[in-house]
Amino acid sequence: MIPSKFLERMRGYFDTPTFEAFCAALEAPPVRAFRVNTDKTTAARLLPLLPFVSTPLPFAKNAYYATNDKIGAHPAHHAGMLYMQDPGAISTVAALPLEKGLRVLDLCAAPGGKSTQLASAIGREGVLVSNEYVTSRARILQGNIERMGVTNTLVTNLDSAAVANFFGNYFDLVVVDAPCSGEGMLRKYEVAGEEWSEENVALCAARQRDILTNAAKCVAPGGRLLYATCTWSLDENEENVAWFLDSFPDFSLSPVADCVTAVTADGISVKGHDLTACRRFYPHISPGEGQFIALLTRSNEAAATPIPKNNAQPLSRADEDTVGAFLAQALQGIPEGRLCRLGDKVFLCPDVPLPPRGIFAAGVCIGTLVKGRLEPHHHLYSAYGRDFKRILPFSANDPRTAKYLAGEEIDAPELQNTQNGYAAVLYEGAPLGGGKHVAGKLKNHYPKGLRNK
Repeated sequence: MIPSKFLERMRGYFDTPTFEAFCAALEAPPVRAFRVNTDKTTAARLLPLLPFVSTPLPFAKNAYYATNDKIGAHPAHHAGMLYMQDPGAISTVAALPLEKGLRVLDLCAAPGGKSTQLASAIGREGVLVSNEYVTSRARILQGNIERMGVTNTLVTNLDSAAVANFFGNYFDLVVVDAPCSGEGMLRKYEVAGEEWSEENVALCAARQRDILTNAAKCVAPGGRLLYATCTWSLDENEENVAWFLDSFPDFSLSPVADCVTAVTADGISVKGHDLTACRRFYPHISPGEGQFIALLTRSNEAAATPIPKNNAQPLSRADEDTVGAFLAQALQGIPEGRLCRLGDKVFLCPDVPLPPRGIFAAGVCIGTLVKGRLEPHHHLYSAYGRDFKRILPFSANDPRTAKYLAGEEIDAPELQNTQNGYAAVLYEGAPLGGGKHVAGKLKNHYPKGLRNK
């Protein structure tokens, strides 16, 4: 149920016909969309596999409207070939051009839609720090990073102050998809209406200002800060942007990409600031849920802070030999990167300083060291499955796909004439998982928590 006090507040933003159109849109069903993970597949290969009709989004490449989002058990989802995401959320990262090789921070990153979109855009030569303060949500974030086969991302579980204190202004782009009152999700989630109140709006706005204060410290000279919420309240959006511009005069508001401007409404000017360059994603203007976007650019005159100390834990010589031997045996070539250890796990780390605590994952988890040997991790199969010496390919009509996703042992006659060893499973060319080949059988290594029931 949509709160009446919320509608009273929204009435003040529109003329009568527009308000009526807005209210009518809130009565319509939510709109679903997805992005194609071009690091694993192509739209031409993915779309025929999906059990619903797909039409392109007008403001983002390789993104499509969907008539259904009940796809969690589909092999394409398991293989990270797509990410289900609201159109408005997709528009946020689409709001600015992203070059390969950027240093990016996603400060409030769970569940990972924007992080995986950012990681793909900046390429393996770029680096992303994907941070989430809530531990349970950080685990979900980590799982989506692994499913999508992302290689260039450090996943951290820190508060925004700890991130700022460690990294300083290290990043070319900082994304703050801030926790908010969720007004843009009212028609999608009933709980959003149950939890909405004017008091919660005020609490969210204050928390967002704290996060923005720390986010500003992380932006390099000449860098950008992309602020987003999935709400429409002035308190959490334009009023916070106006406060930010007053508090940090070395930042200025910048226009977003024309493709996003075309499907959104202008921001609302407040407190003497022209904020029309901010964008409001409304369901009566463009299909999708609510979103607010503001792009802020920092002056080149800001002083750069020193690059932080790297707290990576190196491997012992014996562990290096163990990992090197495993990679040589399993893969056609050893991927670029540095090896580091977190507990008993070994990671192929991106070129980013590692903080002393709060790390969930540092790049790709190669595996776990157990009594002088290495047991491969699912992330290695997902990220580098195509590089394995032994590959078991499944087509869309192969009955072994369902058996594999259920955790069963698989017949692997394609590997009969190869040596026993670790093998990657590909679904329609996309890395799905792996296992151990033994005499024409594949011992299933698909994680138990991900298997179809």
